[in-house]
Amino acid sequence: MDTSTASPAAPAPAATPAFPLKLTARAVEQVKAVQKQQGFDGYYLSVRVAPAGCSGFGYDLNLVKDVSPGDVVGEQDGIRLVTDALSQQYLAGTEVDYVVGTTAAGFKFENPNAKSTCGCGTSFST
Repeated sequence: MDTSTASPAAPAPAATPAFPLKLTARAVEQVKAVQKQQGFDGYYLSVRVAPAGCSGFGYDLNLVKDVSPGDVVGEQDGIRLVTDALSQQYLAGTEVDYVVGTTAAGFKFENPNAKSTCGCGTSFST
């Protein structure tokens, strides 16, 4: 009979929360094209919410090399994503698409947290 006692298992690492937003296939394609065109392969797509416009908040997209302590990171289809903890709450459930219209092209945000948007569509309120 074995009298040794098994040591307790090490606690599992804390689960990383899911990244708060999703990119459509068109958005993924456009981000990869911009990264390649500008020589920023492997950089993070930083998506943040900042005070802007007449409705209160706007979206800030940038390609960044590094992340800051406390940032929330994720990855989708080979694109590394980053946001800050404050923006995370405003971005939860958001889908980012890339649309091409007759006069302009750009990223479009479908944010279920936006209670209203301004007339030009560049800012939102919660």
